[in-house]
Amino acid sequence: MNYFREDEGDKTTLYVRGELDALSASELRPLFDRVIEDRRLDVTVDLSQLRLVDSSGVGALVSLYKRVRSIGGHVEFTGVTAQPLVIFKMLRLDVVFGLKTEPEAQAESPPAPEAGPASIRVVRP
Repeated sequence: MNYFREDEGDKTTLYVRGELDALSASELRPLFDRVIEDRRLDVTVDLSQLRLVDSSGVGALVSLYKRVRSIGGHVEFTGVTAQPLVIFKMLRLDVVFGLKTEPEAQAESPPAPEAGPASIRVVRP
């Protein structure tokens, strides 16, 4: 995994690439600590080059999210695809983090009209 921080005015972008697992998450935490110490309130985490995330990696990202929000800031996660997106959706973090997948971001269309009640068929052996 490699990662780096880019500050531009009040905005901070963190780039996380490769695999975010137990080993790399512990390497990333000092970067997250510095973001909090520096009171960076507008944080974007670019995960477009993240191929894999495990529970430790998810924990590190959730921790950053909670810590920045606790000091009155905002965190946005961008570019989440492949295995990390599957994990985020499974844990419902896509909803918590307000993630938009590429198709959603490209076409913000109104919801489809509701269909009538669905029928459920139970088949017993």
